[in-house]
Amino acid sequence: MFVPALDPPGPPDGSTVLMTVGEARVALGSGVPPQGAVFVGMLDDRQCWAIDRDARTEGEDDPDALDLRQIWSEVDRATWTAAGRAVQLVEWARTHRFCGRCGTLTEEVPGLRAKRCPRCDLEAFPRLAPAVICLVEREGERVLLARGPQFAAGTYSCLAGFVEPGEALEDAVTREVREEVGIEVTEIRYFGSQPWPFPHSLMIGFTAHWLSGDIAVDGVEITEAAWFTHEDLPHLPSSISIARRLIDDWRARVAGGAPGPIDSTRAR
Repeated sequence: MFVPALDPPGPPDGSTVLMTVGEARVALGSGVPPQGAVFVGMLDDRQCWAIDRDARTEGEDDPDALDLRQIWSEVDRATWTAAGRAVQLVEWARTHRFCGRCGTLTEEVPGLRAKRCPRCDLEAFPRLAPAVICLVEREGERVLLARGPQFAAGTYSCLAGFVEPGEALEDAVTREVREEVGIEVTEIRYFGSQPWPFPHSLMIGFTAHWLSGDIAVDGVEITEAAWFTHEDLPHLPSSISIARRLIDDWRARVAGGAPGPIDSTRAR
């Protein structure tokens, strides 16, 4: 189990998990964290630390580093969650070295995961970009799946988009579905959430039911969309994503399996 934390419970030892981060690539190791490493949390009874690869000695590389998507198939879910947090904390530290208001070098804030400007007192906390993702059902037997220009060939997924300032999550679902495929939805219900460290999103999953309208893709975010039954589903996204769990849950329900939202402890 992974438990995020601000400060370690004690001094690190040789069993400490070290995650060396470069962009979205992570190399896993163990040992004593070097100066400047960021504490991530506890992975079972082991301390977890993130090392910024760009801050290491020039010339060092990480031949064993894997993309987070590759790590998904190499480690358990708790380790992947810790690695995702490590990537986000390192990215935040890299991009908030200076105050966004006056440009002064920022300082760590004791007792908080934050950086403060010593000149104007502006505080910056790790960034999170909330995004909604929704599986739209119709008549209990079909779901709406779509694909964008960046998708792998033949792969379809749920509709998704970022939440706008001042917008409720349910309103974001309604707007994104309308903008991307031109239909109206109702009965919007929360399903579950998933941290998505690419680079700092939080995916918030919903289900909804078709209310009115015909599919009319926007041609920008979405290039193809269609209704599918559980027997004729196209190629689906990897099980790494909440999109796949939304689809698998629906497929289990219509095929006679037990319905229900995801268990949030599965992400730990």
